[in-house]
Amino acid sequence: MTKQQEHLRTPNVKQFSSSVLAGIQWFFFLFTNTVVVPLSIGHNFQLTPEAIATSMQHSFLLTGAVCILQAICGHRYAVMDGPSGLWWGLTLSLTVSASSAGMSLERVGGGLTAGFILAGLTMAILGWMGASHVLQKLFTPMVKSAMLFLLTIQLTMNFFKGMIGYTEFGTFNLPVAALSILIAVLVAWIQLKGRGKLANYAILIGIIAGWIAYRILIPGHQSTQTQAVGEFFTFFPWGTPKWEPGIVITAFFVGLVNMTNSITTLGAVEKMYGVQTTVQQYKRSYGWTGLFTVIAACVGVIPFGAFASSIGFLESTRILRRSAFILGAGLLCMLGLMPMLTSFFAQMPPSVGSAVLFVAYLQMFGTAIRTLEGTVFNSKTIYRIALPILTGVAIMNISAEAFQGLPIYLIPMISNGLVIGVVISLVLESTVKWSNLDNSAKPSKAA
Repeated sequence: MTKQQEHLRTPNVKQFSSSVLAGIQWFFFLFTNTVVVPLSIGHNFQLTPEAIATSMQHSFLLTGAVCILQAICGHRYAVMDGPSGLWWGLTLSLTVSASSAGMSLERVGGGLTAGFILAGLTMAILGWMGASHVLQKLFTPMVKSAMLFLLTIQLTMNFFKGMIGYTEFGTFNLPVAALSILIAVLVAWIQLKGRGKLANYAILIGIIAGWIAYRILIPGHQSTQTQAVGEFFTFFPWGTPKWEPGIVITAFFVGLVNMTNSITTLGAVEKMYGVQTTVQQYKRSYGWTGLFTVIAACVGVIPFGAFASSIGFLESTRILRRSAFILGAGLLCMLGLMPMLTSFFAQMPPSVGSAVLFVAYLQMFGTAIRTLEGTVFNSKTIYRIALPILTGVAIMNISAEAFQGLPIYLIPMISNGLVIGVVISLVLESTVKWSNLDNSAKPSKAA
């Protein structure tokens, strides 16, 4: 059995005990990628602090549970399944646009809930029917690379704004920004210069040191996280499922697009493990993600998807053991079951988490480049990678207000640079015979 294949074996007690630090590091990664989502959604739906606290508990519990199940009997990799960025963006966009469209938040929430449930069921069914085989054909290395480039740019832009304390008024907090930059430099320095296993725990060191430094150096800028404790079992806090055709269809379409995350993410991660993902692994992965998407919709949590950002984390830490990942996910589950503990960890300054993740996600850029290894471009074929990426980046830099003239159901899709970029890449790869253009001019290697 090869070393890479050993990573896929069920972890034993000895491996588990040696993965405690790595598990804690995974816990903070899962936590920082989850905590902001229920807060932003709760505020947009104008939920009470107690309802937001309950939603946060549900998010931690479900995220931890689906990660454990995926690692043990799903795709069987140390890859996070968490609140999907596509569905998160869709929900934020629709709630912001609700008043201008003459719709109540309850109607929007009910339509989203119905759409998420339908999308979750469809994902599970299509996954078991072998839809991954079709998606793998559509998502060529060029499309995967375009998606990874755009995802890296989108994430690093968001986390850079978070680490400097960027506000909706176009200003930033200088003390917070200075400390965040120091934290980012520390993490990067440990990764580049750290010896032995020290470099593997750069993210954990950065979070702990940054949190302590923040409390000491910036006492006047406390976290705005809620400390309320709500009821644990609440159903349909956004509104009971309603048939709102536009919202349901849009949510359903975003769910289909969200399925492509698994193709891109698992396709990149399998290279680190030195194995090839089987059809059965894809089927089980879609099955669990679809099931938890339905559960998430019922309890007011953003539905799930494979996190391509896990690629950057794995590249940074080089810790592929599932035992560490399962431990971190288990700790997140425990956090979801302990309201007071949830309130404590929710006080972690967002800028600290953003600074650390900004460095971790830089590794995704390298993964996107490696996806193109062996590909050459000339003055014509460069369009197949430049057009989708630069168009997507251009849309990302357009203010959301610029799209308000469009129908409310189209705004989340048209204003999403990642989605538009991937769609353009899919169209180009499906309609243009690039091999003919390769021969029409002398190619030069891509930089």
